[in-house]
Order: sequence, then structure tokens, then C-alpha cells
Amino acid sequence: MGLLKTLLIILAFYYGFKFLARLFAPVLIKKAAETMQKKAEEQFRTKQQKEVVREGETIIDKKPIKNQQSKDSVGEYVDFEEIE
Repeated sequence: MGLLKTLLIILAFYYGFKFLARLFAPVLIKKAAETMQKKAEEQFRTKQQKEVVREGETIIDKKPIKNQQSKDSVGEYVDFEEIE
């Protein structure tokens, strides 16, 4: 009797969750899409404000210098050939 009761509870929970997911999923997805759209618009606005350049002005963007060691110090590459 305990096994049957447990299975019924699991099935009730599964179908209840499925019903609620169909009910609330569109609302949650719409809310997430609106949030992402607001963030994208905000980033676009801040980027446009930074890029205001007067006519005749020259801007030179330089790549930052990285102070990393080369990966050549890891070891030596050995190419093996197959002998018949």
C-alpha cells in the first residue's frame, strides 16, 4: 500500500509541475527576454556615448601589451615516424 501511495504522490507532483510550468513558462520567458533587451539597450547607449568623436579628430586604439611568457618553454616537440 505504501508503494502505491508513493507512486501516486510522485505522479501527482509530476503532473502538477507540468501544469504549472505550462502556465507560468511564457510569463517567465517574456520577463527574461525583456531583461536581456534592457541590458542590450543600456550597453548600446553607453557605447554610443563613449564613441562621440568630433569631426577631424583622430583616435588610435592600441592593443594592450601582454606580459605573458611564451608557451615554448613547456617542452620539445618530437615527431615520430612509423617503422614497418
